[in-house]
Amino acid sequence: MDMKTIEESKTQQLILQEVEKLPHIADNQEKIFLKKGEDPLNTLDTNKYFYFVMSGKLKIYQIDFQTSKELTLYLLSRGDMFDVVSLLDGSPNQYISEVLEDSQVIRIPIEDVKGMILEDPAFRQLFYSYLATKLRAMENLAVSLSFYDVYQRVLQLFTNFTYMKDNKPTLKIIDDLKHEDIASMVGSVRKVVNRSLQKLKQDGVIELSRKKIHIKNFQKLLEKLNI
Repeated sequence: MDMKTIEESKTQQLILQEVEKLPHIADNQEKIFLKKGEDPLNTLDTNKYFYFVMSGKLKIYQIDFQTSKELTLYLLSRGDMFDVVSLLDGSPNQYISEVLEDSQVIRIPIEDVKGMILEDPAFRQLFYSYLATKLRAMENLAVSLSFYDVYQRVLQLFTNFTYMKDNKPTLKIIDDLKHEDIASMVGSVRKVVNRSLQKLKQDGVIELSRKKIHIKNFQKLLEKLNI
């Protein structure tokens, strides 16, 4: 599994640059500030509007109301777009959203974004690159849930969100998540994920503080992932 080498992917950085220079739709775009704990995105909205995340963090997930078990589909942060699927097929998705930290998004009518894809070659290329990344992530999630136990899924998650900064591995975006949110990302429950985290701590792979997870030995993490 490839480790990211920058805090934001090149595609996400370029998406932000493109959004910030869109004078031809300036009258139709709206900056929205979202508070932690809100459920701001409903299926009707994403049938009419497209969102660009400028800052903060949002979770898009499904829940089994009989078991209360959650599965995170997307963790959106700076440079992400939503909802790509509704934009492409015109049908609403069934999901729940939650703002994990105060966020700012830009909301643009979906028809304007379709126009951007058709008329702006630079944005079109970025959109397709972003779409491919998200499809790959969903493929990896399906394989992970089908073939790997929770411990291996946690290892994969940490690998996916580890970045190199000054030749030092740093866990980003998920480093301050609650353990139940990490469990939601790997299709498990908090109690089981806590056992995996404690094992990684005992093995010297991670450090756990009150509100943070730190990568202590990334090489050892990779070795355990490849066992």
